[in-house]
Amino acid sequence: MTRALSPAFAEALASADLCPVVFFEGEFASGMVRLWTGLGEVNWDGKTWTGLGGLLSFGAIEETNQVVASGTMLSLSAVPVDLVALAIEEARQGKPGRLWLGLLSETGEIIADPVKAFAGRLDVPEITDNATTCTLTLSYESRLIDLTIARNWRYISESQQVLHPGDRGFDYVTTIQDKQITWGRG
Repeated sequence: MTRALSPAFAEALASADLCPVVFFEGEFASGMVRLWTGLGEVNWDGKTWTGLGGLLSFGAIEETNQVVASGTMLSLSAVPVDLVALAIEEARQGKPGRLWLGLLSETGEIIADPVKAFAGRLDVPEITDNATTCTLTLSYESRLIDLTIARNWRYISESQQVLHPGDRGFDYVTTIQDKQITWGRG
């Protein structure tokens, strides 16, 4: 998949001194959480992002030219107590999450137009707590995973009534499903 890079971003990629950063945006029951791999707060895309430094990492992001549902995971180590509570109480399966790859200039400014690296939906949050650290791992799946889910919709009147009450378009499907029709014979 080709990406549309801004000229400033493409120029920064050609530079010998790269300073990559990752932005994460995830939806929870109480609202959006926005984190980035730098320190402190930064404004980008009209939003404020909270820096976690090296505490934020993410899994491999695969891109192929085949139709494959691939996912990734986001890990937070040495997690603050408020984020653990957020994951326990407000993480909802199916909520969207996105990752962007950005670059910083030599002065620490974000170079325009970070590239969206992944977009998916929350699968399962996992909390690993031992005596020394607490790690929160959020797994995200591509929307293509929906292709593996069986649909309960059928071409019968009952299913049609759920979607469009009063529509009688499928009323006679059951009477003609096994009907023998001969064409061209007398």
